[in-house]
Amino acid sequence: TGLTTGQRQVTVQEGPLYRTEGSHVTLWCKVSGYQGPAEQNFQWSIYLPSAPEREVQIVSTVDPSFPYAIYTQRVRGRGIFVERLQGDAVLLHITELQERDAGQYECHTPNTDERYFGSYSAKTDLSVIPDTLSVSMAPQALTLTEGDAAELTCEVSKSTAQHTHLSVGWYLLQGAGEDRAEEILTLSKDFILKPGPSYEQRFLEGDVQLNKVGNTTYKLVISGVKPSDQGQLYCEAAEWIEDPDKTWKDISRKQTERTSLAVVSQGRDLTVDIAAAERSLSEGDTLQLRCVLGAPKSSSRHFEVIWLLNEMEVARVDPHGVLIWEEEYEERAKLGQLRAFKPSNTVYVLTIHEVGMKDKGAYQCSVSEMKTPGDLHNIQTNVSSGIQVNVKPIGYHMRLSVSTSTPRVTAGDPLILHCEVQGAAGPVSLRWWHLPPQHPGRRVLVATMEQDGTLGLGSAYRDGDTRGSLRLEKESPGTFTLVIPSTLGEDDGGQYRCEATQWSRGRNWTAKGEAAVAVSSMAGLGLHATLRSRTATVRYGQSFELFCQVNASYTLEEVPASVRWLFQPSQPMGPLQQLVQVFPSGTVVWGTAQPHFQGKAQLEKADTSFRLHIHSALPANEGTYQCEVQVWRRNTLPPGQPAASTSSNAVGIKVVLPESKLQVATKDSSVEIASSNAAIECRIVFAQNNSQFAVTWYLLPPLADARPLQIVRANYNSILEYGPEFSSPAQKSRFLSQRVSSSIFQLQILSANLGDQGRYYCVVEEWLWLVHGWYKLGEGTSGRTTLKFKLPGEQPQMEKSNHSISAREGEEVTLPCRLQGALRPGTHLSATWFQVKSSGRAGALLTLHRDGTVEYPQERRARRLHLRRPSPGDFSLTLSGVESGDAGAYYCQLQEWQQRSEGQDWALRASARSGYAQLSTSPPESTVLSRICSSPPLLNFILYLPLVLILLLALAVFCWYCKFRK
Repeated sequence: TGLTTGQRQVTVQEGPLYRTEGSHVTLWCKVSGYQGPAEQNFQWSIYLPSAPEREVQIVSTVDPSFPYAIYTQRVRGRGIFVERLQGDAVLLHITELQERDAGQYECHTPNTDERYFGSYSAKTDLSVIPDTLSVSMAPQALTLTEGDAAELTCEVSKSTAQHTHLSVGWYLLQGAGEDRAEEILTLSKDFILKPGPSYEQRFLEGDVQLNKVGNTTYKLVISGVKPSDQGQLYCEAAEWIEDPDKTWKDISRKQTERTSLAVVSQGRDLTVDIAAAERSLSEGDTLQLRCVLGAPKSSSRHFEVIWLLNEMEVARVDPHGVLIWEEEYEERAKLGQLRAFKPSNTVYVLTIHEVGMKDKGAYQCSVSEMKTPGDLHNIQTNVSSGIQVNVKPIGYHMRLSVSTSTPRVTAGDPLILHCEVQGAAGPVSLRWWHLPPQHPGRRVLVATMEQDGTLGLGSAYRDGDTRGSLRLEKESPGTFTLVIPSTLGEDDGGQYRCEATQWSRGRNWTAKGEAAVAVSSMAGLGLHATLRSRTATVRYGQSFELFCQVNASYTLEEVPASVRWLFQPSQPMGPLQQLVQVFPSGTVVWGTAQPHFQGKAQLEKADTSFRLHIHSALPANEGTYQCEVQVWRRNTLPPGQPAASTSSNAVGIKVVLPESKLQVATKDSSVEIASSNAAIECRIVFAQNNSQFAVTWYLLPPLADARPLQIVRANYNSILEYGPEFSSPAQKSRFLSQRVSSSIFQLQILSANLGDQGRYYCVVEEWLWLVHGWYKLGEGTSGRTTLKFKLPGEQPQMEKSNHSISAREGEEVTLPCRLQGALRPGTHLSATWFQVKSSGRAGALLTLHRDGTVEYPQERRARRLHLRRPSPGDFSLTLSGVESGDAGAYYCQLQEWQQRSEGQDWALRASARSGYAQLSTSPPESTVLSRICSSPPLLNFILYLPLVLILLLALAVFCWYCKFRK
């Protein structure tokens, strides 16, 4: 209201808006009446219900560092983004609405006009409501014949508190891709039935219907299905709400599970499949073939099935179930070796007992359909299916291989031997023999397993207390494993032989194989560990390795051993913490103190060392590393006590961050203003593309020895932090830090006054995100920018010399401030006295306005401040009752004002500042004398030097004088 042509106006989608949790939400915003470039920038913020006065920044089209921390991850992952519709219109996208996203959204457009005129932001309310829409349909797999009727039922319900409408529709999906779904029929939110293009005519003819049955049930009826209807059918429901702009918006949309519909055309619905229980057989086995027909309404149809071997007929079953054998198979059928039968009208079985070599080859099942039984001249369909069957002779290429997973062991370790038998036509018996090297030609029976699984042990291995309980296991039909739990010594080494024997029809076949093992005696358990690294300094992202070298009289593969890796981070310092421990069983247990190592560390074990490999080093990997090694005796695994343990030396690793390339403009400059606002610029000459920056602005006070004053700091998340001297609400509203481009920051000083004059500079910090956090790479300091006021008048002439003034507490002192020369006609003067604080920032004490009124910013000192003005040009300040806290530097500021014309405002024309008056205070004279008289060190001196009688007498007189004065 009240906008005129050329006045900026920002409009946003009208609220309040209601959207469901988890949905994809868009909010539009546009600007009109602006000046400047055609492409405007937009910034989105939110005011949460928990803090309605606090702005939380979300996303910007110009500033990637604009989002607050709680939105940074979602903005980077495109969970929240801005889509530009045109130069002056955008859409805010929230791809997955969360409950915490409820609040008042503000769209703001940064100013590009010559002056502020109009509205620069607009707000709308967004409420997040639960998604209560429920859509369900029982999944089915329907096979119908062309012309049959199909009915599908969909349950749809909602319990949304707001007024909403529902739409329900059915869709057909054929082929790949969800986007190719075809609409069948939909009941719209306006309660109108709308068929899809392919179903419009059938809908008009009444063959496709959608009926609502009860409150939540919707039924789709297709009176006569067609082949074009087959595919995946599903129901989709949407919940709609009317927005304040009178448009309807779908706030939730859900689909049911798919129902598969297959439509069989008349005359093309017969399928045949042949299968064998076992396709690779040995002589004497049984072959069974099944021929399965796929045909709807099979009970009322008539089939003739022919079995063929290598395209020669074996037998046939006519539609009445009568079996007819070919002549050469009749004898075997009478002996019961062949059998063919029909369990049902769609299943046919052929069985051959005691197969021979003549029974191998390609078997076929050929099916013919007749309209009526015996009507050989009216065949509708002839379909066949085949399968290849192989028959091998008994004992055909039986092969045996022997291996061991323990080729070299130490006494006390187990022996594990494997015997794999391939090509056996049936069960086999097994024998294990030991061939000791110290007795050539001799063999010792270890264990046996008969065909029925009966186990036996050799006489030397029956005592379980000697080598433990031997195990001979059949892991699969052809794989056998022998386990000797504990070896005695070197005598258990040598060759171990496996013999497998197969019997069939009074004959047998035997295959043999051997494997060698070596058993060594275990020496002492002396143990020492040394930790080393190829480099002590690594660059960020570079990998490094640590080697824990173990010195002992045996290898780590010969004994149960564990390693524990310890780590002490460089910052903060603390005790060594467990990174990871690897137990002899291979179990890896990660410590909880340093979880970031897991997934980055690779652990390896060799004969005499352990290795820790750290991929892509991070600053968090910097610190001190150490390894601890423990070993156990044979057959004494954890949690028993280890036989020996040792700790290595400590090795320090330093991770060097990427080198900072930051360059900041260092040339000094100056800015002159007449009034109003001022802008101080800080420019980055060069930096890495993926860096973020923190900028701190400083003011240099006029005193030479004063420290710089921090004005404001904007961190890498653009969060502002003001210095102590600028933390008041008034100062915060005037000093703002802004990033105006990717390389330029500005300090905006609003309503600048003469007290803001001085030298300003910035310190830029370069920060980089490295996987787990932000790290500072470096910083740069800009040149000094001097802010001056350029006034139209000539500067008044004042005394510029500095003064040093001393006064005792309680006295009165006058600080000089005098105008040299006469006051220009038609002008008035105002004067302000300042005291420079310990921080270097000046604070106003008293202001004499041009109209003669006096203002005291510090009321507690008002009664002691006086401007007596013995002459019109004398503005000296008299300070009565001097206190110790009054010490410091003072100066006065004169301003010359002139009225432009009769009845108009007064304008500032010129300003000048006096020199500094340095006031020092001291205690009153009586206080000084009393301190000397009552000084404990002095009395002690008199007490312990009685020989100095003259001095004692003099001091006594002096103290008497002090008492007299009181």
